[in-house]
Amino acid sequence: MNDSETARPSRFDATGRRRPTSERWKPRRLNTPSPLWGSNGVSFGPDGRLYAAQFLAGQISAVDTTTGDVDVVVPMDGPVQSPDDLAFGADGSMYIADLVPGRVWRRSPEGDYTLVSDQVKVPNGITCVGDRLFVNEMRMNGRLLELFPDGGDPVVLTEGLALGNAMQIGPDGCLYYPHMVTNEVWRIPVDGGAPEVVARDVHDPVAVRFDRGGVMLVLSRGVAGIVTRIDLHGTGSRSTVTSGVVGLDNAAFDAENRMFVSSFAGGGVTEMHPDGRTREIVRGGLVGPYGVTIDLGGTVHAADHYRLASPDDSGGSERAPGAHAEQPGRAVTRHLMPFSHGIAADDSGLLHLTSQYGSVRTHDPEHRTTRVRATGLDQPLGIAVGADGTLIVAEAGAGRVLAIDAADNVTVLAEGLDHPVDVALDAEQRCYVSDDRLGAVLRIDGGRTVTVADGLGAPQGLTVQGTDLFTVDTGARALKAVSLITGETRVEVEDLAVGPPPGLLPRAEVALFTNGMPGSPALFAGLASAPDGSLLLSANGEGSLLRLYPASGAADRS
Repeated sequence: MNDSETARPSRFDATGRRRPTSERWKPRRLNTPSPLWGSNGVSFGPDGRLYAAQFLAGQISAVDTTTGDVDVVVPMDGPVQSPDDLAFGADGSMYIADLVPGRVWRRSPEGDYTLVSDQVKVPNGITCVGDRLFVNEMRMNGRLLELFPDGGDPVVLTEGLALGNAMQIGPDGCLYYPHMVTNEVWRIPVDGGAPEVVARDVHDPVAVRFDRGGVMLVLSRGVAGIVTRIDLHGTGSRSTVTSGVVGLDNAAFDAENRMFVSSFAGGGVTEMHPDGRTREIVRGGLVGPYGVTIDLGGTVHAADHYRLASPDDSGGSERAPGAHAEQPGRAVTRHLMPFSHGIAADDSGLLHLTSQYGSVRTHDPEHRTTRVRATGLDQPLGIAVGADGTLIVAEAGAGRVLAIDAADNVTVLAEGLDHPVDVALDAEQRCYVSDDRLGAVLRIDGGRTVTVADGLGAPQGLTVQGTDLFTVDTGARALKAVSLITGETRVEVEDLAVGPPPGLLPRAEVALFTNGMPGSPALFAGLASAPDGSLLLSANGEGSLLRLYPASGAADRS
């Protein structure tokens, strides 16, 4: 790693000084690590800090909006699994919408957790009105409920929400909330009554917020970062500003009426001015990354759960080993594409992607079109492209390896595996598969599997270069190589920022689906080979992409 790179705290390493170590490879970050695992619901706490929920990590952090300092308050190895929104009560308690398990928690000012309810399905938007607590459901025909932290059954105010999300009480005493599917904003009195549509044809509404002056703003979850202001007291007129913050998620206003927004796609925290100008408070980054690939033009592509992303200095041209940026760049959104996990480029410029929620897609970046290749699969993850264009897919949930031909016919190459997570092909088109539960890399021979290497921790990302097979052993936080001639296994790179931060207990596996909605995807540290002999690795613990250059062919970057 380049020693001139500024040490910045990341979500994996509070010192910002942790580096991969290797005698064989020279690692370089392609993008700056992020302090947050994405950013979802945000709310100012009684201490004046902005608290940001991180759904994918099961974590909540407090942000000092003056300094940008980030402190973890609700760690990922605690009882909360998937916080998507939060609110503070009058006594300083934090209330948390724990989406996947369907729970709402109270965290006392002293840090103690109490389960408020497990009767809410896909809880998302949550807000406090004095001592009262309200939550809605992000599902079709969802409900808006009042909950009672001190005991009592939930009270349903209304049903029929078309995916609810961030809501807030307005100056008229009504709760305002979006219907994301129908692009509407609705309201209902806090004491119940008939719900009323307030605005139709709102651009991709994800959150309804009021500033300190009672002005209603509706955030858009699209690429442009649109915020719509709606006049509730006069003509109902609207005005919009475009911020450029991709995938807006939520917003909060401080005591000076400054607006701070989060992004589910790129993470970070941004101050947004009324005219759409922005100022970064906490830098964004990759919420994963998951799979990684490189196209023939030299552009690096990462499957980053909600989007396709690239480091902004990969830009379509190879960077010679001796010519490098002194500081890593940013991750930029190429295309919003929920939910993307495995990725492989082919020689025609197409990108092939898997989603752990069951599909395989082919995306054409030039024409911005996407073709569905398969659906109904059980947690497909790693993907590779054969010389004839056949897609090879690791179907982790079903323990199978699949082939998808040009006509989208799906055949089984191997089955009965434990948890296959990635696939790779050698020059002779032999297929290798990593199994992170078995701790092994296997080769498929005529429908049977032959062990190539075992005794590994949790091998995930997989690629072949010549007679060497490389895998990311997430259990050992190391890149390992296996000789396809001798079977020898050797450690190539150590101290990789993959998986949860050191010192945390592994959290319980969070469900992939919840009440018909997407839940939490499994972590996946992808690996790919570049034409120049370097390797690309998803350092998902810190939210960066690493490029590893062979030490013998790289200029000294230390």
